[in-house]
Amino acid sequence: MCGICGEIRFDGESASPERIQRMGDCLARRGPDGSGQVMRGRVGFAHRRLKIIDLSEKAEQPMVDPTLGLTLTFNGCIYNYPELRKELEAKGYAFFSTGDTEVILKAYHAWGRDCVKRFHGMFAFAIHERETGRVMLARDRFGIKPLYLSQNEKRLYIASSLQAILKTGDVDTGIDKVALHHYMTFHAVVPPPHTIIKGVRKLPPATTRMIEADGSYDDAVYWWPDFTARDGDDRLSSGDWRDLVMDAMKLAVDRRMVADVPVGVLLSGGVDSSLIVGLLAEAGQKDLNTFSIGFEDANGEVGNEFEYSDLIAKHYGTEHHKLFIPGDELVRELPNAIEVMSEPMVSYDNIGFYLLSREVAKHIKVVQSGQGADEIFAGYHWYPKVHGANDPLAAYRRAFFDRSRETLATHLSPEWLAETDVSGDFVAAHFAKEGATLAVDKALRIDAHVMLVDDPVKRVDNMTMAWGLEARVPFLDHELVELAARVPAEEKLKQDGKGVLKDVARQIIPSDVIDRKKGYFPVPQLKYLSGSTLDFVKDAMHSDAAKSRGLFQTSYVDELFEHPSDHITPLRGSELWQVALLEMWLQSQGV
Repeated sequence: MCGICGEIRFDGESASPERIQRMGDCLARRGPDGSGQVMRGRVGFAHRRLKIIDLSEKAEQPMVDPTLGLTLTFNGCIYNYPELRKELEAKGYAFFSTGDTEVILKAYHAWGRDCVKRFHGMFAFAIHERETGRVMLARDRFGIKPLYLSQNEKRLYIASSLQAILKTGDVDTGIDKVALHHYMTFHAVVPPPHTIIKGVRKLPPATTRMIEADGSYDDAVYWWPDFTARDGDDRLSSGDWRDLVMDAMKLAVDRRMVADVPVGVLLSGGVDSSLIVGLLAEAGQKDLNTFSIGFEDANGEVGNEFEYSDLIAKHYGTEHHKLFIPGDELVRELPNAIEVMSEPMVSYDNIGFYLLSREVAKHIKVVQSGQGADEIFAGYHWYPKVHGANDPLAAYRRAFFDRSRETLATHLSPEWLAETDVSGDFVAAHFAKEGATLAVDKALRIDAHVMLVDDPVKRVDNMTMAWGLEARVPFLDHELVELAARVPAEEKLKQDGKGVLKDVARQIIPSDVIDRKKGYFPVPQLKYLSGSTLDFVKDAMHSDAAKSRGLFQTSYVDELFEHPSDHITPLRGSELWQVALLEMWLQSQGV
């Protein structure tokens, strides 16, 4: 829910209402139901509201508690807020609203920055202390809700999108070479704190930042996935693990039904989203709205999975909505989907989620979605390869990296190549961290803690919130993730991946969905560029802006256009689409 932004000054000046208004206006699509701004001298917050919980104006934001001396701007949802409210009331706190926003204020006053450890949910927020002048920033464990930053010795800007910070007109918009290396190497994943723009950073997930009045700050990581087995885990059978995951999944899905408006499901027809539908149906959910999308076929690849989403919708009697996107509409809407990306995101299904969210938002405001299951329960093809490899790090790089550093040096113009192999070094350092011994667990940890945050999760947030739609991801319930980390590797890797989750699914959903070939969100027109989509890309890459920027070697670009379908990454992505998407995003942001 919502969009947040703010300005904090360290130079004795007052925050600018006009600057904050520009940022807030940029976030209007994230929160179409209301807006607000609170100025306190050197600190100013703004908020765009999407009404999900406590639909009254008592829950408007930024929220001020004059008695406690706290001001909050918050994006997200705290699913266990009713339980926390009871606990806080027992401690003597009185409430003037009925939603989760005020619970955060009181929880912060009661427990300080550690309050986030008690929250089940997705969130990004900023709290200002009137008496000390301090500001605390926080982001949820998986970075489901974004928080972008731009700080120098004079001021700090914060916002739910990178574009909102650019609206200040006070940011270094140069290209970050480290981020560019990640984008071109680590399958377009740019780990925090970097973004492709030099002057904009992002708060890492599972992190709080306490900022003093003089601009100094310290970060605290409050959660980290642990793949260490507990006492007695070695005595659990396959059936025991299945039952534990089943119970955790039921709880995760149930938690995400907390709302004062109806909740639907994005139904791709795969195991993950189908299981969510099945669990809701088993729990007695009636008149459930489900939504699917499909595209035109291309190069022999089918552009939809309606066969399976129809099967699930019919099996459970959902109110099912199918959206088919013809090729001309896809090309027409691509610029709009690119413009709302907070960062350049290369996955083809961005346009799918963008157009699907447009349709869904006509019916409801909240959906559950299946992102995260592959990264949590080992559903991708590279996990078995890493698990059995003599050199797990090399196996992971071969499977996931789009190109080696040596190859990258022939693709990027020399002046844009980072001085070292920053992407390889990053993955090696992550693999070396304590808390995961098995190679497959190291791969799962980096995928869940880094790749997932800055690819699928960011993608879903951007595209749903572009239409004032809130997406909830039960597979990223942190208690479920902690359990999944303990599940033995063989239980996750069996049945071609996600074995223990498939065991759960077999108790709920039809086997035809479980035993099918692994699916994805197909948009073959962008993988095999031709016709109008190729023309669209050519216009961007041959523009004056692209030529003056000069990110890529001319010989490489010419080679891509000569044989667009021949240059496919190990993860089956189009190299031409990757480079063009970056340039098109930069142009769309006026960078």
